[in-house]
This record gives sequence, C-alpha cells and structure tokens, in this order.
Amino acid sequence: MTSPSHPVDERLPTLKLAALGMQHVLVMYAGAIAVPLIVGGALNLPKSEIAYLISADLFCCGLVTIIQSLGIWKFGIRMPVMMGVTFAAVGPMVAMANNPSLTILHIYGAVIAAGVFCILASPYMSKLMRYFPPVVTGTVITVIGVSLMGVGINWAAGGQPIIGTLVDGVFVKMPNPDYGSPLSLSIAAVVLVSILLITRYVKGFIANISVLMGMIIGFVIALALGKISFDGLGGADWFAVIRPFHYGWPQFDLASIISMCLVMIVTMIESTGMFMALGDIVDKKVDDRTLARGLRVDGLGTVIGGIFNTFPYTSFSQNVGLVGVTGVRSRYVCVAAGVILVAFGLFPKMAHVAASIPQFVLGGAGIVMFGMVAATGIKILAKVDFDGNRNNLFIVAISIGVGMIPIVAPTFFEKMPGFLSTVFHSGILLASSMAVILNLFFNGRGSDGEVASYALAAAQSSDH
Repeated sequence: MTSPSHPVDERLPTLKLAALGMQHVLVMYAGAIAVPLIVGGALNLPKSEIAYLISADLFCCGLVTIIQSLGIWKFGIRMPVMMGVTFAAVGPMVAMANNPSLTILHIYGAVIAAGVFCILASPYMSKLMRYFPPVVTGTVITVIGVSLMGVGINWAAGGQPIIGTLVDGVFVKMPNPDYGSPLSLSIAAVVLVSILLITRYVKGFIANISVLMGMIIGFVIALALGKISFDGLGGADWFAVIRPFHYGWPQFDLASIISMCLVMIVTMIESTGMFMALGDIVDKKVDDRTLARGLRVDGLGTVIGGIFNTFPYTSFSQNVGLVGVTGVRSRYVCVAAGVILVAFGLFPKMAHVAASIPQFVLGGAGIVMFGMVAATGIKILAKVDFDGNRNNLFIVAISIGVGMIPIVAPTFFEKMPGFLSTVFHSGILLASSMAVILNLFFNGRGSDGEVASYALAAAQSSDH
C-alpha cells in the first residue's frame, strides 16, 4: 500500500487551482507592481519603459514562484510560496537612481551580483544569522520604511517637487506646477481612507487586498475626473516576449554591490522566518536542507531579475498569511499562480494600464505600504531586551541616526571621495553597517542558542 501524499503535494482540479491561484495573484499584485513604479519613477523613465519594467517584473514573479513551489534540482522549497520583489531593496536602488554617476545598468549589475552572493551564502545562513539579531534587523527594516516614506509622501502630492523638462532642446529643472494640488491630496486621502475602512469593516478575501481595492477606487475617481492618460496604450503590443538585458549589459559598482548584498542578508533572514512560519501552517518540517533550497531561490530569482530587467526577489508574507486563512496547503496552487503571473507579464497592454496609475493614487497606498515597513521594524524591535541590556538602546539610536543622514541632509557627504558616494548616500547601508558593528561591539557574536530565535522574530516581518 502506498502512503497518502502530504497535503502540500495534493493536486487539485484545474478550475479550483486557477481560482485559488488567481486569489494569490490578487493578494500580491499591488506589492508586485509597486517596486517597478517606484524605481522607474526615480530613474525618470517614460511611461512605456515603466510599463516594460512592470511586465518584466510580473513575468519574473511568475517564473521564480514556479521554481520555488515546484522545485528544480537544489532550488525550491516545494511549499506554497509566492515570490515577489522585496521592498528592502527599494531604498538602495532609489539611492543608485539618484546618483548621477550610476545608471540602471549599475542597478542590474548590483542585483545580479547580490543574487550570486545569496545562492552561495544560503547553505551558511544559520551561521550568518548570529550577526543579524532582532536589534539589527528591526533597526534596518525601520530605516528602510522611514527612507521610503518620502517616496509615498511625494506621490501623494503628485510627484517630485522639482521636475526636469526639455526647453529648446535643453534639459532644465523647474518646480512641479501640480505638486501639492488640492485634487492630488484629496484623491490620495480617499485612497488612504478607503484602505482603512476596508481593513476595519470588511472581512475575508477583500480585506486581504485592501491596498489593491483602495488603489482601484482612487483609479476610478481619477479616471472619472479625466486625470488619467492612456496615451501609448493603442500602440502597445498585445503580446511581447521579455528580452534579457533589454537596457544593455550590466555594469558593476563595488559600493552598490555591497549595499545590495547587505539587503539580501536581511532578506534571507526574513525568508527564513517566513519558511519556518509556513512550515508550521502546512505541518511540514523545515530542516537545514529544505531551508537552503528555499533561500537559493531568493538568490536565483534575484539573478533572473537582474538578467530580465527587474529586481531582487523574496517570499511574500501576505501570501503565507493567505495559506493560513484559506487552509489550502497545496503548493500547486502557487504553481498555478506563477503561470498566471507569467501570462500577465507577456501582455504589455495590461502593464501599460498599470503604468497609467497617477502618482497621487499610488501616494495613498504608498503611505500605508511604506509605513507598514517601518511599523514592522518597530514590531521586531519591541521583542528586543532594552531593560536588561541598555546597550541595545545605543545600537538602535546611533544606527537610526546615522541612517537618517542621507535622508535629512542629502549634501552631508558631498565633499567625500566620489567612489564612496553610493555608500554614503544609502541610509540603509549606513544603518545596516552601523547596527552590525555596534552589536558586535556591545553584544559580541551571540550564542548558538540565540540564533534559532532570530528567524522566529523575523517570521512576523512583512516588508512587502
């Protein structure tokens, strides 16, 4: 007699798989398209290129999700996991985008290098985690959220306060005439209030996609007021293949690579927590070998992202929560969701519509999403012992203070050597480095008994 298969390996009917897979897609869709919108805006890319970034992102989300859930060779945790671009990487990428000496090719170079680093480091994650206890990861995630809040606030006001435009063939900077307009602020407020009302009064699946629903409400209002332009939609292809190295061969900047590798370490710690939490939900043990297979996909997905013109990938915590809510443990549901995402990525018209979302609509959602990143960091810090170990207060205080320098005083390091520009202009990198160094100085390397608790603390984090 053959033993019954584990519920994780259950193969459901096709229609049920499609419906449950689409639910997973809807839960993570807003987070999936947010990062290309942010980075594309920071790079001042035209709408057609932002649409391309969205298509590439959805395509890679699906491809990496299939690898993670289905499993290929030594890659894939073979559990119901949805993969998407991590918000932890947004801060460093925006800093790179704002650095005049770097281009989008340097971003992709850093992404690919960080992905390779993640693949190589994944089997040794249990040893690396001792350098990233909750006092470090909580501080880093808090700084990530705070650094991103400026993006969400500017979105709500209608874009950047200073914009570039062509005047007689010359690119000049000028004040944004629509910045802070009452209409922009009003619609952003409607989106924010809608998200709060849905979260408070609606239950079940709709509550899980409150951010997406809020954005849809804002989109409909903006459309009714004639504030949305679909220029270029007619010229967009119905179907197009995502080509590797669309913008050219990647270029490599050492400081950018270091910054992204630090982000990947934080991401691996969070993923470790996610996988442990998911293992409890689906009643399947996550041992060292299983964990390494899952973390390798974080790295492989990031390499794939750099090749196919998108960004670093990690497991999406909201989808882990959805597994617990629905009780459906089959990994093939996420495989089906991955197939749907790949299909979405191959239809440029769909991405073009997403790229048409006005920034003030994104603003209401951005304040929620980025604020939740900071709140997650604070939640992790709440588990840190500050009473018994006052040194932890110094670690958090100084790390956050140093991490805030590029945010509150962008010209603070202006006279430093140019090759250090990327390092000193990334608040996340500064905060990460300072937190690790101060933790080693005050608390040492940590004991083996403490290491396992770090992942459990990270399991509650949600940086997406």
